[in-house]
Amino acid sequence: MAIHVTDKDFQEVVLNSDVPVVVDLWAEWCGPCRLIGPLIEEMATEYEGRAKMTKLDVDNNPQTAVKYGVRNIPTVLFFKNGEVVDKQVGAVPKKVLVEKLEALL
Repeated sequence: MAIHVTDKDFQEVVLNSDVPVVVDLWAEWCGPCRLIGPLIEEMATEYEGRAKMTKLDVDNNPQTAVKYGVRNIPTVLFFKNGEVVDKQVGAVPKKVLVEKLEALL
């Protein structure tokens, strides 16, 4: 299951992770976000132990979205060693997300 992160625990969960982290920045009212959500959940199971799949609600956690310059959602950020190494804006097929994550493993 994907980990729900907040502005408060983002540093600990995402930036300090010893495995790559995928962060799905979304909001309840966002239609395309509902397309990405289930893909993130599937990938959480498939990559358990090798990568972390996380979700961040931008309405409740605006600081992180501002810090990373997120203007459109869904935005998926790919972190490795505490740095953003890739990004995907908008709803895309799972294959695109998997390819980006595989490149980090």
